[in-house]
Amino acid sequence: MVFTLTRYPIIQAPMAGGATTPELVAAVSQAGGLGSLAGALLPPDRLREAIRQVRQLTDRPFNVNLFVLEAAKVSADVLEAALDRLGPIRAELGLPPGTAPQKFSEDFGAQLEVLLEEKPPVVSFHFDIVPAQVVERLHKAGCKVIGTATNVAEARAWEAAGADYICAQGGEAGGHRGTFMGPFEQSMTGTLALVPQVVDAVKVPVIAAGGIMDGRGIAAALLLGASAVQMGTAFLTCPESGIHPLYKQALLQAKGDPTVVTRTFSGRPARGLHNTFIERMRPYEAQVPPYPIQNALTTEIRQAAAKAGRIEYMSLWAGQGVGLCRSLPAAMLVETLMHETQTALRSWCE
Repeated sequence: MVFTLTRYPIIQAPMAGGATTPELVAAVSQAGGLGSLAGALLPPDRLREAIRQVRQLTDRPFNVNLFVLEAAKVSADVLEAALDRLGPIRAELGLPPGTAPQKFSEDFGAQLEVLLEEKPPVVSFHFDIVPAQVVERLHKAGCKVIGTATNVAEARAWEAAGADYICAQGGEAGGHRGTFMGPFEQSMTGTLALVPQVVDAVKVPVIAAGGIMDGRGIAAALLLGASAVQMGTAFLTCPESGIHPLYKQALLQAKGDPTVVTRTFSGRPARGLHNTFIERMRPYEAQVPPYPIQNALTTEIRQAAAKAGRIEYMSLWAGQGVGLCRSLPAAMLVETLMHETQTALRSWCE
């Protein structure tokens, strides 16, 4: 199926935590791709402001992404144990003993209402599925809907809910897994194997995600039946990206695949560069509370580490293709990717 949302079948992935600045989103959209604003960690007022900032920078289609979350609940004992485990690292960074945060995550319902009011051209979801009634409300607001799936069952569920596109997230993808049906260990299928299975299982267009870094990867995904690709790590090293300079440097210097999947930063499996925090917390991998609780408890640590330039305690999300990162302005990267894709497809046809 032909991808009709944008000129090029390239989506810049929504990466929460400040990476997807309005400038990055707009630059990708202006260049012919689909820029994506990560709204999951933004309170409703800031989410609204960010959407309007993107609109000031571009009149092209763009995407806004949310995490589908219910209100978090945690017992006092589990919370105390989690804070105790993080105590030594907090002390090393000069932070006082940790306390329970005022909230563990933003109100998903309130964020959703912002999207319904602001009506971005595209809305995508991660971590879970929304009811068909929500998809219908978004359609009435003029929004196209992308649902993330890490296995065939999830893809079918999103199609049944009315999603316009399915983003098939392979195990190579950086950041958090989108799994919501079954254990994540059973949903780590690689992009090469996952995409054609999802393409055969649903009738809506499929977006390939996970480990795609250049035109060769885009061409391969298209030949597998995907209508478009979603790329995250490739855009993290653009100057418009909002990540820490040391984080960008680490991505550009990465060789091979130095990534691991860990729950220790956020309580949900996520792929990133291996560092000291992950190693020190490894013995407690199975004990950390689930997302968003652990994520909230490590927020101050990650912020203090970034401020101090202590990259060993920062979350450095990256996909398995990180060794192919390059530093190009977002618009130039989009054009380069399309040139590489066309070259790869021509070579295949010869």
